Amino acid sequence: MIAVHYFASVRESLGCDLEKLELPAGVTTVAGLIDLLVKKHGKDWQDVLGERSVMIAVNHEMADRSASLADGDEVAFFPPVTGG
Repeated sequence: MIAVHYFASVRESLGCDLEKLELPAGVTTVAGLIDLLVKKHGKDWQDVLGERSVMIAVNHEMADRSASLADGDEVAFFPPVTGG
C-alpha cells in the first residue's frame, strides 16, 4: 500500500488531501500512478496531475514522473513553491 498526499491548490482542485491504495502489478512509476489515479477518478484529475508544473515528491525527496514506486512509499503532489 502507498499513501498519496495532495497539497495546497492541488488538494483544492481535486477535493482530496490523502488516499491510500494498493499498487496493481505493472504500476511501478509515478507516471503509472498518475494514469491509475486518472482511471480511478476521471479526466479532471488528468487536467490537474498532468500539468508539468505540478511538483512531485516520493518519500520526502523531489522526484519526476519516471521515479520508481514500491509498496510502503509516500507520494506527494503539490504546486510549485514560490518565494517572496
